[in-house]
Amino acid sequence: MPIPIEEISKFPLPGMDIPSSFSFSPDGKYLTYLKSVDTSGYKALYGLDLNTKSEFLIVDSLGDSSAKETLEEQLRKQRLRQMAGGISQYFWTKDSKILIPHQGNIYWLDGPFSTPELLMSASDNPCLDVKASPNGDFISFVQNGDIHLIEVESKTSFRLTDGEDDSTRGLADYIAQEEMGRNTGYWWSSDSCYVAFTEVNEKHIPEFLINHVGSDSVGSDAIESHRYPFSGQDNPKVRVGIVEVDSKDCVWVESTEDEYIARVDWFPDNSLVIQTESRDQQHLKVRQFSIEDSTLTTLVEEDSETWINLHNMLKPLSRGRFLWASERTGFNHIYLYCEGNLLQLTEGEWQVDSIESVDELGGTFFFTGTKDGHTEKHLYKMSLEGEGLEKITSEIGIHNVSINVKANLFVDVFNSLSSPPTVVLRSLGNNYVIEAAIHEPADERIDRYQLKPPEIFQLKLEDGTELSGALYYPNSGDFKSPYPTVLSVYGGPHVQLVTNSWMMTASLRAQYLRDKGYLVVVVDSRGSSRRGLKFESPIKNLMGKVEVEDQSFVLNYLIEKGIVDKERIGVYGWSYGGYMSLMCLAKRPDLFKAGVAGAPVTSWDGYDTHYTERYMGMPAENLDGYTESSVMSYVSEIEGNLLLVHGLVDENVHFRHTARLINSLNEAGKNYDLLVFPEERHMPRRLEDRAYMERRILEFIQNNV
Repeated sequence: MPIPIEEISKFPLPGMDIPSSFSFSPDGKYLTYLKSVDTSGYKALYGLDLNTKSEFLIVDSLGDSSAKETLEEQLRKQRLRQMAGGISQYFWTKDSKILIPHQGNIYWLDGPFSTPELLMSASDNPCLDVKASPNGDFISFVQNGDIHLIEVESKTSFRLTDGEDDSTRGLADYIAQEEMGRNTGYWWSSDSCYVAFTEVNEKHIPEFLINHVGSDSVGSDAIESHRYPFSGQDNPKVRVGIVEVDSKDCVWVESTEDEYIARVDWFPDNSLVIQTESRDQQHLKVRQFSIEDSTLTTLVEEDSETWINLHNMLKPLSRGRFLWASERTGFNHIYLYCEGNLLQLTEGEWQVDSIESVDELGGTFFFTGTKDGHTEKHLYKMSLEGEGLEKITSEIGIHNVSINVKANLFVDVFNSLSSPPTVVLRSLGNNYVIEAAIHEPADERIDRYQLKPPEIFQLKLEDGTELSGALYYPNSGDFKSPYPTVLSVYGGPHVQLVTNSWMMTASLRAQYLRDKGYLVVVVDSRGSSRRGLKFESPIKNLMGKVEVEDQSFVLNYLIEKGIVDKERIGVYGWSYGGYMSLMCLAKRPDLFKAGVAGAPVTSWDGYDTHYTERYMGMPAENLDGYTESSVMSYVSEIEGNLLLVHGLVDENVHFRHTARLINSLNEAGKNYDLLVFPEERHMPRRLEDRAYMERRILEFIQNNV
């Protein structure tokens, strides 16, 4: 059956509506997770009894489902990439109570079978970044720019931090959330006596105003103000403090001018460990702060000629030891820090993706990585001495896991090109047998639309570098090669598209186009992730060059093989992929006849500091690189048809990027189509907007390719 265009816009995609946010209860009795209550993707909180292996509903709805999200909640969801409605997060407390932040309020359950109680009402100011203290005595949250605590026993609340009105305490700034992967701005000590936090001052950063021109409101209610740090310009001023819960006394640990507060962790001995990264992102220090004598001691330093990729793999152990990850060999691997030395535990031309759990008593740790191929992801176990490497997951494809060493169990979410995601509970012993099936594929759209996986291929560049690609051949034998072709592109850092995963098969836009007789091509060019620094680093100081070369190399190879019609090639992409669509049109007009650019970066001087400077350096020190990496430098070369798509209230890649490009297109006399969404941000969320967007994009491709 042909795929209706309306189906492409629906979220989640076929087979991708799976449980998420797995957590084991502290008492070891339950596994909890978020799961859709129906086909709309609306999430509810469910539990699995680990004794009987029976599933039960805990909470299906809270508050007013029609209530409008505050701006703060909208922006936080954008940073966390949360798309689904309903309950989006929850937490267990030490004494097995459940916290659910929702619509800026805080709800409390005395246990998985109790009725939710409203613990804190947001009124006009949402409760953000809700947590429970490790001992369970306090609930913490950020409101009006300060950290507040609720004493659980008395249900009374008080403000823990106090500072200037033009700064915030406990909230991660935009750069930390969007580009550094640090979504929080405060951390409880393990004994619950202290809270470390960041204080952020952005008053020196000029306001960037976003006007809701499609809103029914006018005036200040329709204007957003963002302190956006553009590349080469000032960053927020951030300092780290530690406040004692009982006395509210505060000591300041670290302040930054030309550095980033990358990560903050507490060690078991109540020392604070802070990772600071230089502005050029080529130097990182791991330093330990002693509360007793206020000293800072450097434990580890990392240096790179390209850039340092931040991670969440610092795992404290006893006796001052910890696990650490480093790319000093060119691939991300695990090291054991002991008495000032780093002992490498994993090695090889593959990378570790994450440390999932540490069993110090058993002398082992668990990690995921690419040892069995960069298009796959598996779970492994190794001793803390670096011996006995064992692969735990066996099914081919991608495995995402959640481990509870104490319960000797782990959740395994696995999928492949030919298998939609399945979720099972496995034993960590006994040959990793399945203890319970939590979710099995049951999406009738998979059979209805007869979704077939693309073909994965590898192709070597002239220098021997191997590229990964995928081909979605036209479904019907009525279509003969060479085929009209559409390149589906991202091409940028920290993203990998070509994997042995169901997400590729569930790409309905590609599946729709193959139904219409198009060949759809996907390529991970140099600069994309999970291949090591040598594969990532060719984009250093000059973006949009090797990526276009690699995409074009693959297309030319397919032309030579008689697969691609060289007169009918189009390209589409979003965000960095939108940038790549434009660069493909501009730099290879001989190949690309049409392009769709969604929310594109058009000039890197208009994007933020941490992302842009990581790859491009400072604008003043790399003027030629910024010029050569800007779409505006090549507008006169564009010959193909172009569709620009952008949300007017995009606070990440501002509509300013598209507006500046339009000025250049107009000046050069170039034709283009423009599709805007007045009330959408970086990715359209309203179903009606997504449906309209898909129809316009697919009509454009079919009319021009």
